[in-house]
Amino acid sequence: MDRKTYTAELASLRELRTEITAAEKTVAAARKELDKLTDRRSRRVAGLAGYEGAQAPAIAKASGLTLADVVRIAPLLDPTPAAVRGATTQDQAVAAAPAPVAEAAPVAEPFAAVAPALTRPAPVVEQPAPAEVEDQAVVEQPAPAAPAAPVAAAPVVPTTPVAVGPRGLPALPAGPAGARFEAVTTGLVSTRPRFTQQARSTVFLDAAAGMLAVRDQVVRLDLGARSPGEILDAVLATAPGTERIYVTAGAPWHDGAERYSTLKDAVAAWLNTPSERWTTAVGSGRDKLAGHFVHQRQPVGRYAPAAAPDSGATEIRSMGEWFDPDGADVITCRDAFRLLWQALRRHWEDAVLMGSPSQTGRDLWSRTIPTTGKWAGGYPVLSEELRGLLHATGGQGRTELILPPRVPEQLPALVEYDRTFAYAKHLWKSPVGTPRRITAAAFAAMTEQEQTKALMSCSHWNVRVTVPAGWNHVGLLPAPVTGDRAWVYPSEPGATFTTWAGGAEVHLALANHLMPWKIEIISGLLFEDGKPLDEWGKRLKSAWADLTNLSKLHGDERHRQAAYLASRAVRSVLLFGLGGFAQRPRLVSGTTPIGEALPAGVEILGQDETVTTWQRQAGFSRDPYAHPEWAAYVWSGARAALLDMKYRQGKEVIGHAGALHAKPGTVVYFGTDGIALTERQPWPYRGEVGDYLLKGHLTGPVEHPASQEQYLKLRGLGRAELAAAVEKGADQ
Repeated sequence: MDRKTYTAELASLRELRTEITAAEKTVAAARKELDKLTDRRSRRVAGLAGYEGAQAPAIAKASGLTLADVVRIAPLLDPTPAAVRGATTQDQAVAAAPAPVAEAAPVAEPFAAVAPALTRPAPVVEQPAPAEVEDQAVVEQPAPAAPAAPVAAAPVVPTTPVAVGPRGLPALPAGPAGARFEAVTTGLVSTRPRFTQQARSTVFLDAAAGMLAVRDQVVRLDLGARSPGEILDAVLATAPGTERIYVTAGAPWHDGAERYSTLKDAVAAWLNTPSERWTTAVGSGRDKLAGHFVHQRQPVGRYAPAAAPDSGATEIRSMGEWFDPDGADVITCRDAFRLLWQALRRHWEDAVLMGSPSQTGRDLWSRTIPTTGKWAGGYPVLSEELRGLLHATGGQGRTELILPPRVPEQLPALVEYDRTFAYAKHLWKSPVGTPRRITAAAFAAMTEQEQTKALMSCSHWNVRVTVPAGWNHVGLLPAPVTGDRAWVYPSEPGATFTTWAGGAEVHLALANHLMPWKIEIISGLLFEDGKPLDEWGKRLKSAWADLTNLSKLHGDERHRQAAYLASRAVRSVLLFGLGGFAQRPRLVSGTTPIGEALPAGVEILGQDETVTTWQRQAGFSRDPYAHPEWAAYVWSGARAALLDMKYRQGKEVIGHAGALHAKPGTVVYFGTDGIALTERQPWPYRGEVGDYLLKGHLTGPVEHPASQEQYLKLRGLGRAELAAAVEKGADQ
């Protein structure tokens, strides 16, 4: 081969490389679309299982699946007689049992220990018996509430468990393998910082109107086509040295979104718009991580001058990270940020607003780590194995749409209640230190008083749950399923499932005022009760209260709105700061020049003439502030409070609120820290954290929403109607 042929072949190879890259992208897009369609089919199959007369063979034929696949997706459709299915399960268990050994072995501990019922059921209420309804715990729209049914004084445990979903959860391994689940990471401790955080030069930009708020001035800019480079040029020409730009309106990253298959693709393309003057600010390390964070609505772009990439970065961020501007102009947003800083400075003399509420929340918390006492040296970080377990089993807020026939097709009204600054109420106690594993045998050996104390302590339990016969209300505990929702809340009498739940939820299932559920303890993690978040929470609650009062009492409308937005920002600091403790596996993004090999396991986000932008899971970082046990415990307490919250006056309980204190069949929706019902409730609102505030009232009849999107539209109408009614009442 001569040089000319070699050069021609090389050029041909480059063309082939380009074609292969395009084909790979096409295949990836097709595979992604296929996965979406397959997932949609699974959700529809699961939804059809809610029909009383549903037949697996008919669904299998219509869906193109085998009968076995249909039963795997919707176990309720299994046509096998219960007796045969039970016998088969027993045979499989016998076949799987290990062969006996000749030498003596310790007595095997029980697989699960039954937890005691902590209260007596409520008196029987005479109600008409309903028709039987199949469990409708589906992936897309979680478990609906049951219609009115008589409350049984003596629950009867069914002999045949009802499967809820196919997703399995990890369990604590036995023997030496389980030791890592009772350990902390060597040399990794949350300690109080010994430095003062440095503030960044920050400006606020209304990209729609081209208005820039710099300190106490407002300047009009020409942003051109609103590309990142043009925005940076315009802002830095007016405000040299700017390190952070918050976009308050206009969302330039959505420009031209109609040209892309997803909003995320459009955002990635905008962030990576080529520029001769600006380049992506990158970090150090083997992967040369790109500075951009690709998010559909709150992206982060980090840029450095192309001529001097090491001279420092300028960020373009969304104001929506902190609060929804809700039409507020750029001056009001700037004033809100200033009020937020002033409110925090009253409680932290070294408070600095960082790029995001999550970063700010964690930094402020680190400055409350005690300097005396048992934890003066800092809080140890759990082992990676235990953090992974908590990540997989500690769900966040409850989101559930209750479907007919558990609620009426025509709702008499849609009434929304929202818990005020909800998570702040659950920070007074949190788990600390190395957990102690509680086996089923150890739990069974406890006295009832010790069992109750363990369940009321900071704990996380692997349990087998059975919904009692006669139960006619919403589900109490989360069950794992595949799909977007990840968790559903079974409520059908007789349903049996295995799950993980925090002590607050398990205790509620055993001690609710209606009737106790059957809870069998498989294993658990029992922590020491501590107060690592208490001081942080108290200071944030005080800052929130100051800003909330200012938003009601200040004489100037603009100042009131700014104070309200600042109070919402405090909520974000707590909410996202808490989420930061969960320390989910990192999702990192990066860029690789065209023609170079991509790192293993990446998902391609976009590509231009010079680089490919990608992202990938990076596992758990060695983060000294990773405490998923705190986030999981607070989330569990908040989910329990959606069902039953006590009003206290001192130590005395003076009232209750929550879904279990509403009539059966009236709960329509759970949404993290609020619920929607078909009628108003007599729950008092005192303006304290955790209180249920009437947020919306849509007069019926209202067609039951068939999806979360439809519910959110109705919720907006209900809030508008209530606001109009309040305004009308104030005018009269």
